Amino acid sequence: MEFDVKSLHPLEIKLLRHAGEGDEITADRIMTELSFKLGQCNQAFSWLSAKGYLKESKRISRILYEITELGSEYREKGVPEARIVHYLKTAGPKKMPEIASALGLQNKDVGSAFGQLSKENVLKMDTEKNVTVVSDKLPERTAILTGLLEKASLDKFLDDDLLSEAERAVLKDNSKKRGASASPFRVIERDDVQYVLTEEGKAVKKYLLEQGVTGEEIGAVTPEMLASGSWKGKSFREYNINTPPNRVLLGRRNPYGEYLQWVKDKLSSLGFEEFDGPLVETEFWNGDALFMPQFHSARDIHDVYYIKNPSHTKKIEQPYLDQVAATHENGWKTGSRGWGYTFDHEFTRRQVMRSQGTVLSAKQLHKAKVPGKYFGVARCFRYDQVDATHGADFYQTEGIVLGEDVNLRTLLGLLKMFAEEIAGAEEVKYVPGYFPFTEPSIEVHIKHPVLGWFELGGSGIFRPEVTKAMGIDVPVLAWGLGIDRMALMHLGLNDLRELFTPDIESVRLRRKNENA
Repeated sequence: MEFDVKSLHPLEIKLLRHAGEGDEITADRIMTELSFKLGQCNQAFSWLSAKGYLKESKRISRILYEITELGSEYREKGVPEARIVHYLKTAGPKKMPEIASALGLQNKDVGSAFGQLSKENVLKMDTEKNVTVVSDKLPERTAILTGLLEKASLDKFLDDDLLSEAERAVLKDNSKKRGASASPFRVIERDDVQYVLTEEGKAVKKYLLEQGVTGEEIGAVTPEMLASGSWKGKSFREYNINTPPNRVLLGRRNPYGEYLQWVKDKLSSLGFEEFDGPLVETEFWNGDALFMPQFHSARDIHDVYYIKNPSHTKKIEQPYLDQVAATHENGWKTGSRGWGYTFDHEFTRRQVMRSQGTVLSAKQLHKAKVPGKYFGVARCFRYDQVDATHGADFYQTEGIVLGEDVNLRTLLGLLKMFAEEIAGAEEVKYVPGYFPFTEPSIEVHIKHPVLGWFELGGSGIFRPEVTKAMGIDVPVLAWGLGIDRMALMHLGLNDLRELFTPDIESVRLRRKNENA
């Protein structure tokens, strides 16, 4: 029986020739015996498995620990706790910032070490906040950590299976899987896979030996080989001219990313100026400046993502804070009675992930030109059940038009353009809506051929409570439309999640269909 050895890579040939028929084949063994690199081993295993010449016989999950750059520093200079105790014994009582400066440690590392050592009665702090040594007997874990650092510098990896319980406990507190640069050890989870030759693989191995194919055959003649004559007397690798060429993958823009840029270009060509802003906003701009009461249900934790650290911004720009607060409490100079509650100045500084694109319009008002037209494409975050038309983060196209002559008819014309020209919908309807910051308020709905009717977004004319507090005294049209949903229609998709698919083939196919 003959085999098509032309399709075998030299790595595959060498591995097949070397492997014994009953041997357990591992990456460590092949790297040692054939001087392969780990990537070459994995390539050879993958190719031979796909051809049916190798099969997996055993898989062992391992946890390894690798010393980091910080760990190497600890090994050279000593672990922080030992260095701190030794320094204080020599220098006497010192404040923690002085210890950090003297030893070249960060304040947080000194604070962490002191907190632990004080619990173990090694260090204490007096009334002047000076740290002193109570006992120079360091805890056992310090010696264990020092030993592990020394061992890791020699062995490169520490195998969790070969560690004692005490060593595991120390490593648990001194290793990280992610962000390991701030830890002396990095956790590595690895699967060690063992392979054996299949019956077909054994037959190919035998054929290679009989034909004298070694994997050392020359695959390409270089100018250096021609100049030196080293090619003479060598065996050359045969080529299979029937092998299909490699697929040429041309660089292309992501279809959804290109659609977003197309929307921006279209609005810019119509005379709109683009605005933008940070993903993290305050409750002031995200809701208060839009005349949304602080007790509104949309402020509930289930709708808005809060920022944990820092949880509050330092200040809100004046005079807009005082004017918005007065508008909420009593209407200020807007002609409104307001909401009739005491405005919470602490709450308004709380930071959240931007939950609506309208926050950009609110921030633009006090610096907008009159007349003026503005738009933005904003990524927003709101707790929601993910399905074909909803996402936990989404894009909105947001905009305002300011001027003495703008009115509801102008707004309807803009909505018609978005629904028909940008989304590509054939059936559109306008529905009365309610938003705390616009009056009148309009929702625009479009009909998808598969998903049916769904809301594209909201719009309206800003209430005086919104505009006057920002120094604007002319009508302001505003809209916030789901550009993800517009893309569903425009790109011919049936699920929002397809816009962000990790399936690169799906993206390539969609792009090909658009260009057809």
